[in-house]
Amino acid sequence: MPRKPANAAETARSPVAPAPDTGSGPSVRRTAEHARLAEAETGGRAWRRWGPYLAERHWGTVREDYSADGDCWSYLPHDHARSRAYRWGEDGLLGISDDQGELCFALALWNGKDPILKERLFGLTGPEGNHGEDVKEHYFYLDSTPTHSYMKALYKYPLAAFPYERLVRENASRGRDEPEFELADTGVLDHGAYVDVQAEYAKAGPDDILVLLTLTNRSAQPADLHVLPTLWFRNTWSWGLENAPPRPRMSADGDACLLAQHARLGAYRLWFEPDAGAAPELLFTENESNARRLWGAPNAAPHVKDAFHERVVDGRIEAVNADRAGTKAAPWFRLAITPGGTATIRLRLTKGAEPPNPSGAAGAFRDFDAILDTRRREADEFYEALGQSRLGAPAARAWRQAFAGLLWSKQFYHYWIPEWLDGDPACPAPPQSRMRGRNAQWRHLNNADIISMPDKWEYPWYAAWDLAFHTIPLAQVDPEFAKDQLVLLLREWYMHPSGQIPAYEFAFDDVNPPVHAWACWRVYKMTAPRGQRDRAFLARTFMKLLLNFTWWVNRKDPEGNNVFAGGFLGLDNIGVF
Repeated sequence: MPRKPANAAETARSPVAPAPDTGSGPSVRRTAEHARLAEAETGGRAWRRWGPYLAERHWGTVREDYSADGDCWSYLPHDHARSRAYRWGEDGLLGISDDQGELCFALALWNGKDPILKERLFGLTGPEGNHGEDVKEHYFYLDSTPTHSYMKALYKYPLAAFPYERLVRENASRGRDEPEFELADTGVLDHGAYVDVQAEYAKAGPDDILVLLTLTNRSAQPADLHVLPTLWFRNTWSWGLENAPPRPRMSADGDACLLAQHARLGAYRLWFEPDAGAAPELLFTENESNARRLWGAPNAAPHVKDAFHERVVDGRIEAVNADRAGTKAAPWFRLAITPGGTATIRLRLTKGAEPPNPSGAAGAFRDFDAILDTRRREADEFYEALGQSRLGAPAARAWRQAFAGLLWSKQFYHYWIPEWLDGDPACPAPPQSRMRGRNAQWRHLNNADIISMPDKWEYPWYAAWDLAFHTIPLAQVDPEFAKDQLVLLLREWYMHPSGQIPAYEFAFDDVNPPVHAWACWRVYKMTAPRGQRDRAFLARTFMKLLLNFTWWVNRKDPEGNNVFAGGFLGLDNIGVF
């Protein structure tokens, strides 16, 4: 499985001057964002509970693969993603979730021409791409603070029909020595024939999230755009698991509010403003597989995951639940945007029974603009305190946007090997060949955490040696999260009893260069001045790294050499042991 660095912090397109010293010594001015980080660390307020933890691609992953031959790309392809309930995660466009990935929010778009809604980014599988897997979209992470009190991202949605088939066909005809055929090469973005879809998130509190969608028509023609800001629950109820939580529920709470009720999370409400004075149509369905479409079998529920595609694109009113209840819901905004014009949609996700200002939907937006402006200003102050102004303007933009890419690339990652190998009680038993196949020797592994990803589309799984490098820039903006990431891979539900650190989900047994100890030492030195450093963190990681060191000294390459005797180490995920 070839891999290449794709994190924005690793591949910033503009040259970046050396980052200023951003350690947490006394020279760094405290800001409102620093105060939120401190509250999050002491447990005072859970500022990190919500963030950009939603994957951009969950289809085609090892976790969703229950095949006999381990061909994850074919087992759950992009064409199935809109119709099939995922077992181990969720994905979406410019989305967010809670830190256990149970309640998710993301965008769905339709330009009136595509055969499906744009609910997730499209790209080629490993076998389809002439250089391996490759996302074929234009999207940008623009800003983020470490607690995600403010975030901004941009997606460019073509107004012409999205060229799904042409992208697959053209890349299939090219060899490895030829350039990739990209979305821009198709011409659909020429002459500004797209809508800029900008999403901004701002937290009024840990469980009070403002969402501003700004949609700008860059073309010289009027644009009709359908926007479905979608709220849904990850499916935790269809698998027949013991001690599974009760099925959650969404319902309409008037014409401008969705109510989401969950046994663990409690009650959340998604408020939204009417569209040009008229309430948008509310759509409801279940996050359940469309078995009829996928396998020609009866559906377990009358309303299924891809119902919004059928309602919006195909016009089938009966596809959605007329009772306005389910586990997936969205207001359907129909916008007519003039050439060069802009439309906005304001939403607010709040926890509890009442809006933040107790006068219905109108009260939910009374302080919206003031809070958003404050969080924008506080984001500027945070990066100024880290030395942004000491860089020239182009370098400062690249530096800050690189941090945005790093912070947006956090993801809730869920993978429990025993359940994955053995299968679920309510599902057909997996092939027995899996018991001797991929990751079968890692039955202790139980992951359900927020982890920094190499890239949430091309590589939506953690990679041990990538993660070690991620923690170096992370330590500049969120020292405690950087340390937590390094400790996490050394915990007993990650590290193998032999002392091996899990490599990545395609093959946890792969051997990567031993950079974890270096990263622990580097982060230890970066995050405080001499005399104030976190010795407890160093001691905690040192004991587990001794186990990893013992595992390393017992490895030999095909020539019989160990790591001290000139043995070839390998590069990236290309191990030799």
